[in-house]
Amino acid sequence: MASGSRWSDAETWEATLRRLWDDATHREERHAALAVVRSKHSAAHTDRLESLALYEHFLRTGRWWDLVDETSHAVGLVVVGDQAAADRMRVWARDPDLWVRRSAIICQLQHKAATNVALLADTIEANLEDPEFFIRKAIGWALRDYARTSPDWVRTFVADHPGLSPLSRREALKHL
Repeated sequence: MASGSRWSDAETWEATLRRLWDDATHREERHAALAVVRSKHSAAHTDRLESLALYEHFLRTGRWWDLVDETSHAVGLVVVGDQAAADRMRVWARDPDLWVRRSAIICQLQHKAATNVALLADTIEANLEDPEFFIRKAIGWALRDYARTSPDWVRTFVADHPGLSPLSRREALKHL
């Protein structure tokens, strides 16, 4: 982009991805947009707090597990070490849209020791009563993933939360 342009690189990046996503006529085109997000070329833009608005748009319009789960990995890049993003996930964890809630729960997958444990607990606790399969599965998946890093924390969390659904409990303790 030429110098003096009214658009920054980040704005151009977001506008391009939004257009690719919104103009998609096939699911694969949305997957292509997510592949661009994952690419090293876009790394300078993916972990910015401002990116959460774009990712939230993807979640609200993608509305199925494959697109939501892939978008959640991008959300996770923003959340690592960013308190404002963590606070936003606490809001998302109570959103009426189940896909936004799912993303808040699973956005820290594979963060291992960098997992914000308080955020993990908060997003799960906000959804303990939800009967939705995709939420219960997300809770179990998030706990199972973190159990690889801190099995004792997960065992304690599960024991302290008897309201966990059988599915969430089973998934959480699957490899322990």
